[in-house]
Amino acid sequence: MRCPFCANEDTQVKDSRPTEDGSSIRRRRFCPKCDSRFTTFERVHLRELVVIKKDGERKPFDRDKLTRSIGLAVRKRNVTSEQVDIVVNNIVKELEGLGETEIPSGVVGEKVMGALRKLDPVAYVRFASVYKDFREAKDFEEFVETLG
Repeated sequence: MRCPFCANEDTQVKDSRPTEDGSSIRRRRFCPKCDSRFTTFERVHLRELVVIKKDGERKPFDRDKLTRSIGLAVRKRNVTSEQVDIVVNNIVKELEGLGETEIPSGVVGEKVMGALRKLDPVAYVRFASVYKDFREAKDFEEFVETLG
């Protein structure tokens, strides 16, 4: 693994452990050249997923984009980064488990909606407001009424 600070290719693993949900390995690394420490994650990658956007455009699935989107929805809520990681891991597993390499963006959005509904109701409404393209306060009212 190349050092992100000095580009030295000879870094050493100092500690490895599975993440809480067991879906990846967290490795603490050390660079003997510049004495820097950094963390890497190793995950199983079953297949290359492609997201088909509403306009028909195809883009490679971006796990980091999914994490950022969920992170925005849970911002300033009582949700930990570990909980976000678990949600992202579960969504990725579900998508890979579909057996398809091309996934409509609506499927990804619905998976996020389902996960956020269980995780945090405010984050769920925040995400829905963007995903469902709320335009007016009335849109929020109608959506919140469906939560019952």
